Amino acid sequence: MRKLATIRKIDAISPIEGADAIEVATLGGWKVVVKKGEYTVGDLAVYCEIDSWIPHELAPFLSKGKEPREFEGIKGERLRTVKLRGQLSQGLLLPYATCGIIVAEGADVSELLGIIKWEKPMNAQLAGMAKGNFPALIPKTDQERVQNLKKEIETVTADGLLFEVTEKLEGSSMTVYQIDGEFGVCSRNLDLKETEGNTFWSVARKEDIEGKMKRLDAQWDFAIQGELIGPGIQGNIYKLTQPEFRVFDVYDIMAGAYLDPAHRRAVVAVLGLLHVPIITDGKDLGVGSIDEILQWAEDRSLLNPTVEREGIVFKECNGGMSFKAISNSYLINSKD
Repeated sequence: MRKLATIRKIDAISPIEGADAIEVATLGGWKVVVKKGEYTVGDLAVYCEIDSWIPHELAPFLSKGKEPREFEGIKGERLRTVKLRGQLSQGLLLPYATCGIIVAEGADVSELLGIIKWEKPMNAQLAGMAKGNFPALIPKTDQERVQNLKKEIETVTADGLLFEVTEKLEGSSMTVYQIDGEFGVCSRNLDLKETEGNTFWSVARKEDIEGKMKRLDAQWDFAIQGELIGPGIQGNIYKLTQPEFRVFDVYDIMAGAYLDPAHRRAVVAVLGLLHVPIITDGKDLGVGSIDEILQWAEDRSLLNPTVEREGIVFKECNGGMSFKAISNSYLINSKD
């Protein structure tokens, strides 16, 4: 599960040119604008990531004197990527004392503080009807952000490991599975009933994914995960005329592990499904700078060169480490 609010140590405090009242704090790969003099290097603080929903009582100033918004019954505000005096700021820092108890560095305090993840509401065609919760045997799709992996990036860089790099598509997470001969279709958080008009199931039936999985190996329990994109989904930024399911992972439920990139691509090819756009299948991270990796994320989409891509996903070629780098330009320009 994504750690929305964690206890972090402040690595650096830097001035912002032309700003007298604010400065920028660095925590790992994240930069957050704070009031000048509020924090010092080495301080522990509560760091809240972008897309966190912050309860109003924790940070009433986020509402800027207006009535707070409401999400999932909680009054508060969503954290977004912003620029202040030309400085990129991602997330929010709160004093360590906000926790009210002694908490160790690195601890996840999201539940303690009532912080949840903001998610854009689905339209009716996507939401569908729930058959149950997302299957416990299958991991949910949520890659760690590169800004949280400073030490790990340094390690894999030193080791010279190679990564597959794919485009991160702007859509809705979709999982199809075969468990004990039963076929199912899931959204990001739910196992869905097959109902008329539900886009997830409509695409699965149109592509005959159940038949393809059974013909590949009826005895193999596995899941295929990808992004559902197209009309009615996240603004259809790729200007598609019909929905598409683009695969980015294959999970071997029996082995409890994801297939490595080469084997995943082979399975997708045999099944005759669409894969997310592949940028390279063997990239060395080079100097391994988080800023450089974030810069790589900023480019045009391979599906539609007229729009910015959301970001890129790195997966170690031998099936080890994986992470995502979201384009900061995309985040700033996003209307969601």
